[in-house]
Parts: sequence; C-alpha cells; structure tokens
Amino acid sequence: MAQLSDDCFAFGGALMRIEDAASLIAARLPVLAGTERVPLAEADGRVAAEDVLAGHDVPPFANSAVDGYAVRYADLDGGGETRLPVLGRLAAGAAPDAVETPGGAVRIFTGAALPPGADTVFMQEDVRREGEAVLLPQGLKRGANARAAGEDVARGERIIPAGRRLVPQDLALAAATGHAELPVRTRLRVALFSTGDELAEPGAPLGSGAIHDSNRVMLAALLVRLGVAVADLGILRDAPEPLARRLAEAARDHDLILTSGGVSAGEEDHVRTAVEAVGHLLFWRLAIKPGRPVAMGLVNGTPFVGLPGNPVAVYVTLLFVVRPLLARLGGANLVPVVPQRVRAAFAYRKKTGRREFVRVTLAPGPDGVIEAHKFPREGAGLLTSLTRSDGLAELPDEATGVVPGDVLAFHPHAALW
Repeated sequence: MAQLSDDCFAFGGALMRIEDAASLIAARLPVLAGTERVPLAEADGRVAAEDVLAGHDVPPFANSAVDGYAVRYADLDGGGETRLPVLGRLAAGAAPDAVETPGGAVRIFTGAALPPGADTVFMQEDVRREGEAVLLPQGLKRGANARAAGEDVARGERIIPAGRRLVPQDLALAAATGHAELPVRTRLRVALFSTGDELAEPGAPLGSGAIHDSNRVMLAALLVRLGVAVADLGILRDAPEPLARRLAEAARDHDLILTSGGVSAGEEDHVRTAVEAVGHLLFWRLAIKPGRPVAMGLVNGTPFVGLPGNPVAVYVTLLFVVRPLLARLGGANLVPVVPQRVRAAFAYRKKTGRREFVRVTLAPGPDGVIEAHKFPREGAGLLTSLTRSDGLAELPDEATGVVPGDVLAFHPHAALW
C-alpha cells in the first residue's frame, strides 16, 4: 500500500478553519485508492477512475419522437393541406431502408428510425387518414418531432469525468453509449476503532460506570454510505502500549485509521502517546463546535484521524472533516455541500472565530415560510438531538449569534451522507 511521509501533515497552527483544512488535505495528500473495472450493476456509488467517453452516438440514428407520419419536408404544400399516399409502416427496431418516402408518407412509431429522406414527423392526432392516404395540416416546421443522430451524446464525447461518484443516471448513460463495465477506484480500506475503558459492546451487560459503544456503530454506517470498506476492529482500551500495537497492526493493510475518543488533553486520553510511539501525530484543533479536539497524523505511513468522543461531535467531524479526506484519498471530486436557506425561529449566542453547527427542526411559520427551531437541549452527548432533528444549521465563524428572522444555512441530515 502507499506510504506517506511524516511531513505531509505538517501544516501546523493551533486552530484551523474547516476550509483551510480541506485545502491542505487536497494539496498535500495523494490518492491512495487503486483502480479496477466493474460491471455496470456494481458501479453505483463508486468513483470513476478515468474519463469515460461515449462509444457511439445517442441516439445512434435519426428517429421519430412521436407516433405519426414521417415525410420529406420538401413534399409538403406550403400553401395549404397536403395529401400524400401512405407508402409503408415502421415500428421501433425495424430496418428503415426498405421504405421509400419521396412523394409519400410513412406510418411511424416512437423510436423507429426515420426512413431515407424523411426529416419531419406529423403527430397522429394532428392528421386525417383517408384510406391509403393521409391529409397533413399546414404550418409544421422542418425537423419537427424528429430526433437527430447524436442529439443527446456524440461519439467520443466525455460522458463521465474522472473523480465523479457514480449515480444511477451515469450508469444509464454508460449503457446507452455501449459500455458494459466502467473503470473505478478501489474502495478505501478504513480501520475503525473506539477507545475507552468505559465502553461495552452493543447488547453486552453494562458494568458499573460502563456505557454501550454507539460511536462505532454510527461511524461504520456513515462510512459505508460514503463508499468505503470498513473494518470494524472493536474497542481499544485506555493503555498506551496495547493502543500503539493495535494501531500499528491496522496500519499494515488499511488506507486510513479512524478512532473516536481519547484525543483530548486529559490524563486518561492516551491516543496521542500511542500514535507518537508508532508514528507522527499533529493535534489539529479545528475552529468548529462541536468537535474541536480532532487529531490527525500518520501511523507507520498510514493516515490516522482521531475524532472526539461525544457522539454529536463525532457526527459533525466525520461529515465536515473526514469526508473531504476520504474524497482525496479515494480519488473522488469532493462535491460541495450546498445548504438550504431557512428562517431562524430562535435566538442563540456564540463566540466568534469558530464554525458552529446547531441541531434544528423545520416547520412552516405563520406566513408559510420554513423556519428552523433549535433543539431544546444543549450538549454534544445527546444522540436524540440527531434522531429528533431535521439537520444542522451552520453558523459562520464571524457570527456572534442568531436572532429570530435571520436567514440560516441549513444542512438536512440526508444531504450530508
């Protein structure tokens, strides 16, 4: 696997803005994901490893957009109704070459190739059929209801750019242009740990002072939605030597190590000591709330990120800090998170110099405008503030607070995954 140098994270600074962090990640980290080819049925959500070009025109031939009658525009009477004999019939999939159109009309159906010479199609509801002839009204423009070859995509045109995370529409376009499989990036391999003596596995009996580990469950699910392969390596206890050994083992066959808990400056926060025993750690204190204590560095050349222990801080930092990192390491173009605009229905005070994400619910105001209501309780440990809210209101670094009526940037939970 690729190994990174110990100075690639050496961007220093006591407190860093989110945008600056994302820029440094993009500038200093290489793509670690490899490439492979997969069938279209397995490509949804994967990252295109190279530009994909159209193998042929779409549509590959001129065809009818409607059910009706195909004619040569030159055969129409510009001064009134035109009467033409019906010379044949074409359904979708039929070869058009055997049907002649000069001086006549051809009964044609949606998707059928236009016969030689035909360039215009009358809709069946706009004409009158009289025996073996059809009466065509005046006024239709040349080329009406006809699709030209290559109208959608031309052969050789780029249909998927390298770095795009593929969606079902991309797969349809690839299929339409002749592709049965696509070149994609291999999935990043992420080793996931939780840290803390107080943690118990979900469902296990709780001893005195213990809590069930919820962070690892949430992180694993979010990482899968972000398209990576997750190795759930369990709980690391608060002891520096075993921590260091387990981290070093994970570094051998993973592209990223991700932990939660143990990265603050307390006496029982041992992650820093453990990482520095087997690599290099730079504490990256972000100007963000919740989630300021985030650690980033290398373990034997493998990128390492230590997230906070509170679940809301874990959620926020995974989506706004780790997501850009995953995109860079995985060769994906990071799609900017574009917030919605909503009206505040609450008052709130904040410190300047940090980005803050407030959990809110939405409801129509008296005038029908959508308003954001702050979750009634504070605290980065409240999981219900994530399950009972609609998303996050983003308050900019320079803001000092919110008053009712302010316009807020709002991120729906589902739009962040």
